[in-house]
Amino acid sequence: MISNNYFFTSESVSEGHPDKVADQISDAILDECLKQDPHSRVACETLVTTGLVVIAGEITTKATINMNKIARNTINDIGYTKGDFRFDGHSCGVIVSIDEQSPDIAQG
Repeated sequence: MISNNYFFTSESVSEGHPDKVADQISDAILDECLKQDPHSRVACETLVTTGLVVIAGEITTKATINMNKIARNTINDIGYTKGDFRFDGHSCGVIVSIDEQSPDIAQG
């Protein structure tokens, strides 16, 4: 006999959690691309861990953006400005691995 009992679980993270910081960095990159080029196509993911930010994905845009600067400014704006946190916008490493989106994606 098959059981109809299931467990429901969920996770909620609060402000300052690495997932939230990563989302804000990705959003800031998207915003800057669209501000400079409304036709930008952005598929950007960000990973945040102690002392390191990794920005990866595919972006097609005419915008000229400095992702390193955007990431650092976003981190500082959130409030991570002191080395005591083991993560701050001044000293963290930032790795950027962005390629141009395939033209096939734009076709739909």
